[in-house]
Amino acid sequence: MNSEEHANDLHYLWWLLLACVSGGLLYLLSPILTPFLLAAVIAYICNPMVSRLARNNIPRTAGTILVMLLSLVAFGALILIMVPLFQKEAGRLLDKMPVFLDMLKNHIIPWLESRLDISLEPDMEVLKEAVSEHWQSAGGVAAKILPSLTSGGMAVVEFLVNLLLVPVVLFYLLRDWDVLIAQIDEMIPRYWHQQVSKLAHETDRILAEFLRGQLAVIVLMSICYITGLWLVGLEFALPIGLVAGILVFVPYLGMIVGLTLATFAAIMQFQDWSGVIPVWIVFGAGQLLEGMLITPWLVGDRIGLHPVVVIFALMAFGQLFGFFGILLALPVSAIMLVWLRHLHQRYISSNFYN
Repeated sequence: MNSEEHANDLHYLWWLLLACVSGGLLYLLSPILTPFLLAAVIAYICNPMVSRLARNNIPRTAGTILVMLLSLVAFGALILIMVPLFQKEAGRLLDKMPVFLDMLKNHIIPWLESRLDISLEPDMEVLKEAVSEHWQSAGGVAAKILPSLTSGGMAVVEFLVNLLLVPVVLFYLLRDWDVLIAQIDEMIPRYWHQQVSKLAHETDRILAEFLRGQLAVIVLMSICYITGLWLVGLEFALPIGLVAGILVFVPYLGMIVGLTLATFAAIMQFQDWSGVIPVWIVFGAGQLLEGMLITPWLVGDRIGLHPVVVIFALMAFGQLFGFFGILLALPVSAIMLVWLRHLHQRYISSNFYN
């Protein structure tokens, strides 16, 4: 092995060491990284708007405040529109509950009893006896529940603190974005600079396409599901279509959850399979439309992640960073996908592999 090959292998060892150190720091600092990572993702999305305002002679600080205010107004308007709609749909659901309970008692339970040869009628005497036997231990149960309530309260406090910290971090990141990027670029060793710059530009391009594509897929699939369920006459088309569309970023989850909710609502509304079959057709057509047309068109196969990778990323980031981790899982996974592809190419061409 000559000196040049030895230098290349040493170069790869440095990259491996850097990856291990970064992974260790990420694991150790995971309890406090959530608001910073979330703010960084939002800043990455909003930075082009701030930069455009800066090119139009608007100071970057003023542009940052303006973009944050516009984002806050848009988010508040969305909440003000969606909350009354969901309240209305929830009221309609409560009005339908007596009909569903009556159908459950008179049709579903007798059908299950005849098919399974069991009795599903509750025995009130057994229930009263069970309550009287366990009533004495209620104090012990309460004593065990109180610590969990306390920890749950602390979790709520931590969630609120993180939520308040996000806009503060977001302001400074947006205001100083170009300065921070220049400082990071200056810190990169010149020997690695060309390679890291190429990787950063590819990551930036693919991540931008991924985020825009996923957002467009969510919007279009929400419209498709809402329109399809409305056309077949389902009363709860709006909330079910929104849930199915929003969850579409997790492979098959949006379809499964939406189909389950829509089937339940259709049985409750139509009380006949003839009303359920059109709902199934809507979700089947939506799944084909998403998989064969919308996602390949807006996201593309070269950017998309394998369903197993998506599920693992959601669980892993949720474990590390909680609720915000679920939001961060897909964009961070898209970045890691670019890096892993690059590392795979370098590994295939390395002396160690050959």
